[in-house]
Amino acid sequence: MFDPVNTTPSSTSIEIQANDTILRSILEIPPNAQSIIVFAHGADSNGRSPRNQLVARSLQQRGFAVLLPDLTDDGDDSESALTEDPVAVRRAAERLTALIDWLSENAMTRHLRIGLFGGRSGAAAVMMAAALRPDRVHGVISRGGRPDLADSLLEDVKAPTLMIVGSRDQAHIDHNRKASARMKRRPMLELIQGATHLFREPGKLEQVASMSYLWFRRTQAMCG
Repeated sequence: MFDPVNTTPSSTSIEIQANDTILRSILEIPPNAQSIIVFAHGADSNGRSPRNQLVARSLQQRGFAVLLPDLTDDGDDSESALTEDPVAVRRAAERLTALIDWLSENAMTRHLRIGLFGGRSGAAAVMMAAALRPDRVHGVISRGGRPDLADSLLEDVKAPTLMIVGSRDQAHIDHNRKASARMKRRPMLELIQGATHLFREPGKLEQVASMSYLWFRRTQAMCG
């Protein structure tokens, strides 16, 4: 399904059929884009949150297409839709996988390489989706997330992976190191100095955005 509404020159609100539900999403495709980055975030955040949009806008302004889906639906409990509950994380991963399939088949996007960006519990969902679609995902970023929740699927992630964590967020540094140890293709772990879990300190989220751009530019180049 492709149902555009509220179209602007830079973005389109669409509805995408993902397995048993319809996901409301924001799609932005700048001219000459070669890759599209799909976002997944935790239960208190979605495609319309300022934090998500800051990173997405930075990527879009630098030539990347972006897809910001709301991975919940009207039937989900908004408090548990993307929490650390294994069932909720797996459901999010299944929806992300369906979005990857849609992007690979849709005429507007099938020429674009696919990258995944996950924050908080959404980090586990992007890891799982990357493991389930290893030939379609060219790069992955986990931002302040719990990639360790992807559990046994971590060893199947083939895409180059960057884990970004605040240097003052010791709990998530430990979670990311635990996930890294399980991966056959070892990720790169980068600490944002002086940042806490949500990167609310001045300039820290902008550092995340710049780091993300450089990573996806690198992984895009690796695809030729």
